[in-house]
Amino acid sequence: MPISIKPAGSERFDDVAVMLGPKRPDANVCWCLSHRIESKLNRELVGPARGDYMRELCARPVAPGVLAYDGDEVVGWAAVAPRAELPFARSTKIPHVDDLPVWSVWCLRVRPGHRRQGISHHLLAGAVDYAAEQGAPAIEGYPADTQGQKMDLTMAFVGTRKLFEDAGFTLASTTDAVAGGFPRVVMRRALDVASGPAGSWSG
Repeated sequence: MPISIKPAGSERFDDVAVMLGPKRPDANVCWCLSHRIESKLNRELVGPARGDYMRELCARPVAPGVLAYDGDEVVGWAAVAPRAELPFARSTKIPHVDDLPVWSVWCLRVRPGHRRQGISHHLLAGAVDYAAEQGAPAIEGYPADTQGQKMDLTMAFVGTRKLFEDAGFTLASTTDAVAGGFPRVVMRRALDVASGPAGSWSG
């Protein structure tokens, strides 16, 4: 069955929890908030409060990301949002290429047992299409430039330059940031919002 991509709205919060939440409800895990919210709030939100915050994000008109499904089973997550809403907007290590109100995709997660099946490619395509649907003029990511070398799985969520190149992104800038020992780069893709989704988007 082909992989489908859907927005992470409130009706799919249980699937978001499968991808991002802890096995023990009171455990303190990222919930994909560390690069979405300001550092002060990120420190203050602990345990179940982090999941509650993500639930609120999922209830907003614009979803905080997209989910990948293999049939009815959730198998992946990609975080995507306007850069202006993210700490990336004020980063001292990742530069702004220009003043275009771009969206950012910065976290790609594939469920254990489903890796090496191309799901990350579907996730990135879905994030691109969702940003285009929301009217974004362009989308960028900040992957590691691994030059074909293997990356530590704990940092693999940033993606690789090749993954973004395969999705039609081009190098926009180098950065002073590092992930897993590799330099990070700004990869940018212009969006033709008039033409609508072109990837694996399924609404």
